[in-house]
Amino acid sequence: GVDLQVCTSKNPTCCTKRMEERYQTAAKQDMQQVLQTSSATLKFLISHNAAAFQETFEMLIRLAENYTSTLFCSAYRNMAAEATVHVQEFFTDVGLFLFGTDISTEEFVNRFFDTLFPVVYNHVINPGPTDISLEYAECLRAARRDIRPFGNIPKKAIGQMGRSLLPSRTFLQALNLGIEVINTTDHLRFSKDCSRALLRMQYCPHCQGLTLSKPCMGYCLNIIRGCLADVAEVDLHWREYIQSLEELSGALSGANSIEHVLLNFHSLVHDALVQARINGPELSEQVNKICGPPVRKPKQSPGCSFDQNKDNQGLKMFSRDNEETLTNRRKEFVSQLRLYRAFYGSLADQLCGNELAAADGLPCWNGEDVVKSYTHRVVGTGIKAQSANPEVKVKGTDPVISQIIDKLKHVIQV
Repeated sequence: GVDLQVCTSKNPTCCTKRMEERYQTAAKQDMQQVLQTSSATLKFLISHNAAAFQETFEMLIRLAENYTSTLFCSAYRNMAAEATVHVQEFFTDVGLFLFGTDISTEEFVNRFFDTLFPVVYNHVINPGPTDISLEYAECLRAARRDIRPFGNIPKKAIGQMGRSLLPSRTFLQALNLGIEVINTTDHLRFSKDCSRALLRMQYCPHCQGLTLSKPCMGYCLNIIRGCLADVAEVDLHWREYIQSLEELSGALSGANSIEHVLLNFHSLVHDALVQARINGPELSEQVNKICGPPVRKPKQSPGCSFDQNKDNQGLKMFSRDNEETLTNRRKEFVSQLRLYRAFYGSLADQLCGNELAAADGLPCWNGEDVVKSYTHRVVGTGIKAQSANPEVKVKGTDPVISQIIDKLKHVIQV
């Protein structure tokens, strides 16, 4: 073929324009494949852990909800059915917050104690032969923050929930972003110039019958560093991202750990109820001033509808799991992730070293011929270094990569 675009040569060629086009497609697909293979273990590490942490958090929430409902069933049977509804709502909010919905911890903790107050007033502070009316219950709910029947317990709960849920939520979001970063760099769009360079490196020797020759190391580095110049720009932010995850992971353990706070929430609720019972007479006076004397309606309090057997199975599962506690799992995950700190900075070198280039000292392909060694200068990584690249012309950063860098910067700040 005389009309070849890339694989032109002084020697006779056995390629046609059609073959060259097919080789061009193959070169790009090969490169995609090599990229995806090189990041596969890293991607699995992050996605496997993201799923495992999410599952553990879901189980913790279910368990904490069961503990709290059990408290009402065993110690406050007469109001258990009403209270359990509010307990469920509260833990639904915990889950929504943890998995990324935009609600504030302060708001849903306050809402829980607001809705609990009328139930406690009706059954503990001022129990009567009949229930309080809906309007009266609404007045109590609205007045709870002024009356403070539970003392400083709600404030304590707000502090604990904020300190434990926010870092765990950030941790999950960061892991999901890690997966997104890898998916983005796995599916790069190669520029026209890079695609041609990949074709010249991998398949042009075939046109001269040199099917076994491999590219020279320096030649391979120039082309792959040129094609991955954008990706190398991720390196600095990726290192900071792993560093931040490490620091965050350290802050997730101890008294502020999510397992400690959620699994002890029921004892906070218990303290709140005790406080309301002790201060009952004074609270009744305050309520009378704000809402008037209780307006009552016929009683309809079903007993305890909560199935405690279901709870015990969950407990067994968790305590077995507890041997490898969340803290250890996080530590182990972060120490494995640290091994990939330099992943983006050394990607081109890895690809040429492991897969693509000829071993040192062997004859190799330099883009035109099989030679003893490559003589052009080899450029560094990153966009700035590419201005001197003899094999690939690199124009500015790919907007998709700029976007993923911005997301990394944002999550590091958070």
